[in-house]
Amino acid sequence: MEKKELSPLAKQLLGGAGHIEVFTQTEFDDALAVAKAEIMMVAIETTKKAIQIERDACADLALEWSQEELSVAIRNRMKPKETA
Repeated sequence: MEKKELSPLAKQLLGGAGHIEVFTQTEFDDALAVAKAEIMMVAIETTKKAIQIERDACADLALEWSQEELSVAIRNRMKPKETA
């Protein structure tokens, strides 16, 4: 994609007093891709944490109902396996 020069009016409107930086489409696309990846990473980690909180609450209920074996199974369901 070729870089097009902005008209003087566009430069004046977009450039203001030099406070707004103008990007090429490629620069914008690259920055957008990085931002999307960061958002997805946060969303995945947040979801994992929410599932663990819910799982812990279920395990606590199982303990209240005297179901210790079930509580342990619930708590350990998504824990990473130990490496030797």
